[in-house]
Amino acid sequence: MAKKWYVLHTYSGYENKVKQNLESRIETMGLENNIFGIEIPMETVTEIKEGGKRVESDKKVFPGYVLVRMELDDRSWAAVRNTPGVTGFVGSQASPAPLTREEFNKIMKRSDKSVEAPRKTETNLEVGQAVKVISGPLADFDGTVSEVAPEANKVKVLVSIFGRETPVELSFDQVASI
Repeated sequence: MAKKWYVLHTYSGYENKVKQNLESRIETMGLENNIFGIEIPMETVTEIKEGGKRVESDKKVFPGYVLVRMELDDRSWAAVRNTPGVTGFVGSQASPAPLTREEFNKIMKRSDKSVEAPRKTETNLEVGQAVKVISGPLADFDGTVSEVAPEANKVKVLVSIFGRETPVELSFDQVASI
């Protein structure tokens, strides 16, 4: 029988607990030769906090899901299915559908720390919000956010220069909300 990756549904927020529960069940039930790996796909996200401070954190790519590599037989299926926090497998409940190699690679590439993937940045800046420029040549100018581009870590701000609204592109850490 082949070792394949399967996707489990869990209660959102309980992914780590499900992983711990599965690991202890594997050990106590002697399933080391049936269940080989448990993964919770994560990605690093940079958030811009008040004052332009950057904070990196790991976020789950698919909240409510856990990947398990196993040889699917009646014993391993029952052990995983009856683990506290597991609500079922992806696929029909009678026969769970394994991930293809391409699907698994695509999911895990987002969480692979050795591959420097483009990082997401979250910000609380919104279009129409009043901001103050805190660094750069326009420091101490006030303006209004006209565009937010989290993938580029940039924000477009309309700044009043000589009585005219002028759009200026700034990085997230160059502005602070008023």
